[in-house]
Amino acid sequence: MAEMEDFVGQEPQPVDDDLFKEPMKKRRRSDRDQRFRAFPSVEQSALKEYEKLESRTRRVLSNTYQKLIQSVFLDDSIPNGVKYLINRLLALIEKPSVDPIYIGLFGSTGAGKSSLINAIIQQAMFLPVSGESICTSCIVQVSSGCCEQYEAKIHLLSDQEWKEELKNLTKLLHRTEELSREEADVWDRDEAVEEAICKLQMLYGRGAERKNYEELLRAKPKRKIPTSRIITLKADEAEELSVKLDPYIRTKRRDWDEGSAGAQMWPLIKHVEVTLPKSELIPEGVVLVDIPGTGDFNNKRDEMWKKTIDKCSVIWVISDIERVSGGRAHEDLLNESIKACQRGFCRDIALVVTKTDKLHLPEYLRERKVGNQVIQSQREAILERNEMIKLQRNRILKEKLKRKLLTDSKVLEASDLVYTVSTQEYWQQALLAEEETEIPKLREYIRKRLLDKKRRMVTKYVTEAFGLLLLTDSFNCTENPPNEYLHVSGLRRFVEEKVQLLEKAMDQCFAHIARPLQEGVRRARTSYRRILGACLVRSRGNQGFHQTLKAVCLKNGVYASRTLARIDLNEAITQPIYDQIDPVFGGIFRAGPPTGSALMPHIDAFKHSLQEKMTEIGIRNGWKYDSYKKSFLIQEISAILGGLEGHILRRKRRIYESLSTSVQRDLQPCYEEAAQITGRKACERMKDVIRRGVDRQVAEGMFERAQERMQHQFQQLKNGVTEKVKGSIATMLTLASSQGDGLYKELADVKSEYREMEKLHRSLREVAENAVLRRGMQDFLMRMSPSKAGPPRT
Repeated sequence: MAEMEDFVGQEPQPVDDDLFKEPMKKRRRSDRDQRFRAFPSVEQSALKEYEKLESRTRRVLSNTYQKLIQSVFLDDSIPNGVKYLINRLLALIEKPSVDPIYIGLFGSTGAGKSSLINAIIQQAMFLPVSGESICTSCIVQVSSGCCEQYEAKIHLLSDQEWKEELKNLTKLLHRTEELSREEADVWDRDEAVEEAICKLQMLYGRGAERKNYEELLRAKPKRKIPTSRIITLKADEAEELSVKLDPYIRTKRRDWDEGSAGAQMWPLIKHVEVTLPKSELIPEGVVLVDIPGTGDFNNKRDEMWKKTIDKCSVIWVISDIERVSGGRAHEDLLNESIKACQRGFCRDIALVVTKTDKLHLPEYLRERKVGNQVIQSQREAILERNEMIKLQRNRILKEKLKRKLLTDSKVLEASDLVYTVSTQEYWQQALLAEEETEIPKLREYIRKRLLDKKRRMVTKYVTEAFGLLLLTDSFNCTENPPNEYLHVSGLRRFVEEKVQLLEKAMDQCFAHIARPLQEGVRRARTSYRRILGACLVRSRGNQGFHQTLKAVCLKNGVYASRTLARIDLNEAITQPIYDQIDPVFGGIFRAGPPTGSALMPHIDAFKHSLQEKMTEIGIRNGWKYDSYKKSFLIQEISAILGGLEGHILRRKRRIYESLSTSVQRDLQPCYEEAAQITGRKACERMKDVIRRGVDRQVAEGMFERAQERMQHQFQQLKNGVTEKVKGSIATMLTLASSQGDGLYKELADVKSEYREMEKLHRSLREVAENAVLRRGMQDFLMRMSPSKAGPPRT
């Protein structure tokens, strides 16, 4: 099955050249130490202990791997058990120290995303901020590494990706002589047309908008495009790289600087990766992502926009103080962020209110309605206003999240859902102290998030490695425990019974979606005309909407630009279904006790039942002769079933989007028909084609088909989980059964590695206890230290 490819493979793999390859070299100690510069001394100590544990574990695994390779290198046939060990050892050795934590800064142009990143990394004006110019719609990622220079990699669209966009742009600019003067004027003022002209002129020069697709294919771009489709910029200083990078990620809508090489490449830019050298403020392993608020007209950039949002484990919705109290753009950003919780990896959402130093004191005092405390300064007014905004927006955001997510969702447990920041005051400190700008608070959040992830990763890593060393050492054991076959065969029967119970539990979990799904379909059928009408009607009539609607049709119902709100007809008419299923859908994929609709707790319960059964067999039936196997089975089950969570989360997006994807597929013929319409009254005729097409598809069961496709996706997930559990555990039990059947008896002696790994496994608890003790001491010192006062005010 295709979905099985997402799993972390545990079964023995065929032997190939990679089996004997050298593991990756370890990072130098000086390089490793640089990773901790962003942390206070207490947190540095904890990280160094975890790093030392991980490093020693990798060394033990590498030594074991080398010994196994040397013992089987000249053999023509290698037993399955040894293949399993070698592949698992190599996978663990080369496993990244920690998967990056992606923190998405999601906001409209001018909200202050780039300014906020600049403040967090302590580099004023490093990323260009929106002023008279408008930043491009490409995604910008900022992280730190152990490199010596500042570096930016500018990724361009492939040749095929640009040809696809070029074809759509030329279709968008096509108009016939049938247009009246009035309609032509409306066409010229269209947002989609203006952006299409901008892209073509940037890349090919003035007059490019009048050429057809074939002519532009033959045309030579104003600047040579690198065959690698990557432009790399390097600099010794942040300011130097900023100057080089500026023209690539900033462009003017009018009076463009056509002599700028960066501006000429702008239409081809897919995304930008910026790496800082050894940052003292942003730790390695954290990626700050500047995400535009609307997506992109190009299919690949738009798909990357969605995937980037979905891979973020944290999303900060950025809104300036003047827009936070309302506006469609702000609500759209919040809604898209909540969808990321449903379909992606997001576990934390926060609202970051920027530019909070802006306050007109006389107006604020006149409208002030709280308390009787006298406000004596601009600073006091700002702090009071910010606190009020926090309380108000925290309550509103929690209510919104509760409507979409379950009331016990992890997102709602966050202590801070709203931050009020001022990057200007962070640099100037004319009114607010550094702590009051809340930039340090965001940095602290980032550090704690990474430290917690590192702790969990190392604990899992050491435990998994210990299980493998247990099995490796047991392969050399020549004892033949009594009744071994009966014990393992009895365990197989137990596993089969538990797998059947797990299947029933998954059926029960997924059954919770059926009723809200059906109710959502009913509501969608009764409301789709009203929703579609709202999408197709503009307050100014068709002025500025003619070619935008054509762009919507060319993109199968979806249009995104740098300035307009995102248009997605497919998501819009399926929204009533999503409104009904969202709380239940979130409940299926949440963590928590094994009750109700949650899936992962049932898998955890399945894991614990197997581990308890193995312990029981070991105590009652004589596994004392081979305690290694019992310990291995218990440890390896956690590794196998732990890999399921990543697969389930990746499948979650496909399941969630199956409703809008199904509708888009059914409506594709009517979009294609509407996109071909030209001439007089073309805008109204396109609307009519879309309306009639949607009516026809709804009458033929479009929403019901979407319902069936989502339920089919759930069934595929269940089948994939079941197949993986059965196959992996069967393989594991075979490996743990009697050595005489297909296992290698004369492997190299790894007892010294096993003893070292046993010590490391015991050290996990000591490291955790030390970390708790340090946190307690740090909290005590913080309570005893005098609080920071703000700057003196007159």
